[in-house]
Amino acid sequence: MQAIESGTLAGIGSFTCEECGFVVNLANDDALPRCPGCGGTEFVRASLFGPSRFTGRPWSQDEPADSTWFDDVRDAVAEPGEYLAYERAGETKVFALRSQWTRIGRSLAADIRFDDPTVSRRHALIVRGPDGVKVLDDRSLNGVFVNGERVEWSSLQDGDEVLVGCHSLRFLEVAATDSEASTDAAPDRQLTA
Repeated sequence: MQAIESGTLAGIGSFTCEECGFVVNLANDDALPRCPGCGGTEFVRASLFGPSRFTGRPWSQDEPADSTWFDDVRDAVAEPGEYLAYERAGETKVFALRSQWTRIGRSLAADIRFDDPTVSRRHALIVRGPDGVKVLDDRSLNGVFVNGERVEWSSLQDGDEVLVGCHSLRFLEVAATDSEASTDAAPDRQLTA
């Protein structure tokens, strides 16, 4: 099969990096990107029936050089709850996790949407339950990584990094302070005999 090296591809579809097996999904007029898995430039049309060969950590040319942006987010968020945050090209976005399910993907129906060929339409789900917050791989082509390890599902702890395609999101959990917890609690009742 002849490798495609650059340019705008005719048609839509999935293409696999010849070096590492990372899959990108392209729309009709998308330009072929550098491979998010290894930085390579040669792709072939992906097979629907073959297994994905990509097992590494996605490569990103625009990962933040430092994580001070996350410290700034932590300082800025005052309301107790769970959040996902990411930084790209100097802009920070923070998403409050309020629903039981939060969809991440390229689809227009996604709650957190990345219009990027490295992200599947239905890439990941964030699930909030009584036993904590979990991330689930929603049958994505390139997988979901938590702290650099590919997972089918994983519980999230404060500060964990979640990779979706070439996008790095950080999980933030802000606990209620003692003064907030005491004002929310029911007042003590005195029992009389």
